[in-house]
Amino acid sequence: MLTPEERKAIIKFRIEKAYKSLNEAKAVAALGFWNLCGNRLYYATYYMASALLLDKGISAKSHAGTIHLLGQKIIHTGLLDKSCGRLLSRLYELRQSGDYDDMFDATEQEVKPYIQKAETFIKDMESLITFK
Repeated sequence: MLTPEERKAIIKFRIEKAYKSLNEAKAVAALGFWNLCGNRLYYATYYMASALLLDKGISAKSHAGTIHLLGQKIIHTGLLDKSCGRLLSRLYELRQSGDYDDMFDATEQEVKPYIQKAETFIKDMESLITFK
């Protein structure tokens, strides 16, 4: 069990990682590295989702668990729109394909629209975090 100070420190660290990953996504997008951009967008949203869940006293053991719990505990309760769950799932798929599928190469048209969506999603999730 985490102390309140440990929990607060982890949440703060995850928020920082989310924004750092978002900035990395923007930087590699400018270089045209779309698989890597998708990867960093996913991690930006994942880190903020895990910070939000921890803020609510929820911890997941896996990426799939984080996505599931965000849907079950945050989205289905109306705190975030269902489109947020779809975005996180789509970015997860994009990351998986970019990292592990031999014949997959993401394009600018596939990935670039997600930059702004991920940024909005991160800010929406952060606004729900109370334990900062």
